[in-house]
Amino acid sequence: MNIEVFSRKVALPVSAEEAFAWHERPGALDRLIPPWEKVRIGSRGEGIRNGSRVMLITRQGPLRLRWVAEHCDYQPGRQFRDIQIQGPFRHWDHTHRFVAEGKESSVLEDHIEYSVRGGTLGRIMAGPFIRRKIATMFAYRHRTTAADLAVHSRHRQQGVIHVAVTGSHGLIGRVLIPLLTTGGHRVTPLVRGDASNGQVSWDPSADSLDASALDGIDGVVHLGSENIAATRWTEAHKQRVIESRVHSTRVLCEGLARLPSPPKVLVSASAIGFYGDRGDEILDEDSPSGEGFLAGVAREWEAATKPAAAAGIRVVQLRFGVVLSPNGGALAKMLTPFKMGVGGAIGSGRQYWSWISIDDAASAIYHVLMTDSTHGPVNAVAPDSVTNVAFAKTLGRVLSRPSIARVPTLAARIAFGEMADELLLASTRVRPTRLLDSAYEFRHDSLEDALRHVLGRAT
Repeated sequence: MNIEVFSRKVALPVSAEEAFAWHERPGALDRLIPPWEKVRIGSRGEGIRNGSRVMLITRQGPLRLRWVAEHCDYQPGRQFRDIQIQGPFRHWDHTHRFVAEGKESSVLEDHIEYSVRGGTLGRIMAGPFIRRKIATMFAYRHRTTAADLAVHSRHRQQGVIHVAVTGSHGLIGRVLIPLLTTGGHRVTPLVRGDASNGQVSWDPSADSLDASALDGIDGVVHLGSENIAATRWTEAHKQRVIESRVHSTRVLCEGLARLPSPPKVLVSASAIGFYGDRGDEILDEDSPSGEGFLAGVAREWEAATKPAAAAGIRVVQLRFGVVLSPNGGALAKMLTPFKMGVGGAIGSGRQYWSWISIDDAASAIYHVLMTDSTHGPVNAVAPDSVTNVAFAKTLGRVLSRPSIARVPTLAARIAFGEMADELLLASTRVRPTRLLDSAYEFRHDSLEDALRHVLGRAT
């Protein structure tokens, strides 16, 4: 059996014991699966102790594949291993080593010994591809681990908190929850329908919320809402958008306000649609609201948090820009045409797009949860707003594809109706003034860096 060896190290801004503890906490594996990989966790055991198993499910074309690994060689604060029991490799043995470099620094080394299937032919045909794939994956894992640990380290003095989250299965919620739990925080998801495993049930359409289950909780993050771009805008869809944002927020806030021990902080999602179409005007949190359907929705959405503020809860309305992730949102819809080489600007391309990476979207929520001086509207966008044509050129460059095609304004309006003018053709040049003033440190403050990170194209 011909064994290949891969080894990579990364410096971490915490002790070896804390880095090891991060890997033991719920959510660590979720944080380490790259967003561009079509992988989901089928089952997981109890942490990384000896004998615990995890099953990953992935697709290769029409095939559904399972990868089962068993943990062993558990040495607290020093190392653990996982060995493939079932999966794509003939042999896979992965050792995670943690070496102290000082009181508040350490080195993580991932050492893998593996063998591909298919003998000599398999090594020739698949070997180079697998080596590149492993190197790209662990570059992502190490960037994520180091950045997450740095975030947790900055807020260590605030201690461990208990947070309830709506929209836990949404684009941001799926990243936020493991970010919180790997920091040792406790998360209670609010779910619609039957609740289980520590969840709390609520149904805002029926004005139903078991608020008593949230009494004494430290914070609430409200992310749940109807996908605004799920379909062409009809009057019925627009009404669902309003109700999913405004009514659900009001039900939640009125329930929290009635609690004997309400949470200290509520972080409620909003959107930069609040500002409307404003050309190249630079906008911050003190800028007035604009015109149009989205601006009106955002105003009502934010106003619905008033019952919580009146009860003495610190309220933060995070105005999100375009959240970059291949797992949903605008970027996911753009990937296919751009990969086919037919992507490009929309309309004139001069309209500004204000964006934020998915990891910064989750980290910004964590930051405002833990930063007592932050309240009111906060723009959740990167400092580097770009024009639509610059966005298209950057995405094309990252994917190594041309980006010279254009979607004419008329074609966009025919295809998407009112949504084209408010989402695709509107120009909103937003600055994250309050995040920067509160000492938030962006993981990705350049568009190219963000796209390379989430698409596995980092160098």
